[in-house]
Amino acid sequence: MAGEQYIRTTTEGSSVLRPVPEHVYKIGIYGWRKRCLYLFVLLLLIILVINLALTIWIFRVMWFNSEGMGLLQVHSDGVKLEDGESEFLLPLYAQEIHSREELPLLVHSETENVFLNARDENGNVTGRMSVGPRQAEGHTTNVVLSAHNDNMLFSADGKQTVIGPDKLRITGPEGALFQHSVEVPLLKSELLKDLRLESPTRTLSMDAPKGVHLKALAGNIEAASNMDVVLQSSVGLLVLDAETVRMPSLPQSQGGVSGNAQGLYEVCVCPSGKLFLSKAGVTSTCSDNQDC
Repeated sequence: MAGEQYIRTTTEGSSVLRPVPEHVYKIGIYGWRKRCLYLFVLLLLIILVINLALTIWIFRVMWFNSEGMGLLQVHSDGVKLEDGESEFLLPLYAQEIHSREELPLLVHSETENVFLNARDENGNVTGRMSVGPRQAEGHTTNVVLSAHNDNMLFSADGKQTVIGPDKLRITGPEGALFQHSVEVPLLKSELLKDLRLESPTRTLSMDAPKGVHLKALAGNIEAASNMDVVLQSSVGLLVLDAETVRMPSLPQSQGGVSGNAQGLYEVCVCPSGKLFLSKAGVTSTCSDNQDC
């Protein structure tokens, strides 16, 4: 039989014997486990310090602050860029884009065109504008340009084009080219410049229900044609009201009064409308000529 060991415990006034435990258990981590734990804690501290340093570096580089990020400030009414340039790699959706009062707004594309699209509530494109290196294109149902006081300056749709101001000035050296008819209440040139209406290969026609008024305040009115010039009035008369009316190229008839020393002639009109000169007499000599 195994014996038990006893130890003496002495207290004040008494002495007691207690048995000694056979097995002693140690509490804690010792050996290689303790070293691995310390190494793992040290590694976590290093990673924490590196993350903190990277976070501070990112904040310094990106200029994060309480109002935004660097020159880009975020306000309750939108995003504001104080100065510099912004580059967008993906489409930008915004309700309003405007520049500062003293600076222009520049939309720039390095290698491709600049596209502006307007969409409806279903996401369909209702209007599109593109600006490229060779041309600018716009696709929409109606184009309206207005002044600062909301007066319409220019309007165009699939049927007609309306110009709002009182005066339309075309400054090109070749003038204006119209493929079809033009309806205007007044057509005039600039001061000290000629007004020229020309049709190189077809006829030039001017019609008005109450008459066509041609007026030159300081100069001449000339009508030139390779073929015929027709002045026609369907109901009224054709009136040439001037101090002097000249027809220098009228043909001269061989008939008429012989021996007219004064060199006087009369203008004869044939039923066909032909005009010619005949030597004048006491009475008309037009009926005696055979030139009609």
